[in-house]
Amino acid sequence: MSTKVSLVNKRRILIVDDSRTMRRMVATSLSNIGECRFEEAANGLEAIERLVLGPADLMILDLNMPELHGIEVLKFVRARPMYQSMPVIVLTTKGEESVQREAMAAGASLYLTKPFSSVELEAKVRGLLAEAGDKA
Repeated sequence: MSTKVSLVNKRRILIVDDSRTMRRMVATSLSNIGECRFEEAANGLEAIERLVLGPADLMILDLNMPELHGIEVLKFVRARPMYQSMPVIVLTTKGEESVQREAMAAGASLYLTKPFSSVELEAKVRGLLAEAGDKA
């Protein structure tokens, strides 16, 4: 029973990337953040399905994925009141300024490119979770 209680109290981070290896790298990079549980989605459609089952505290989102592009996932998330304040970090190989502008306009909280710094990603996630906690 105590395991169930501790899972309920943990912050839920949804990692969305079509590369299983990348999802594992992101989760490993964030493993020092306590009181978090990581869930994974292999494409944009699966991400939306997971969000419908219950909101996440933060989402890390790739852009180029099968089924549904990351920008479309962002638009879906930001169009629904229950997800509007959820921090979304776009983590992608696309470094072009035009793509970054499009992601930010669609509602990304931050835009980071791959390869990424584990230290930087952890710091950004900690900051966004703290900021989201202050708003709650």
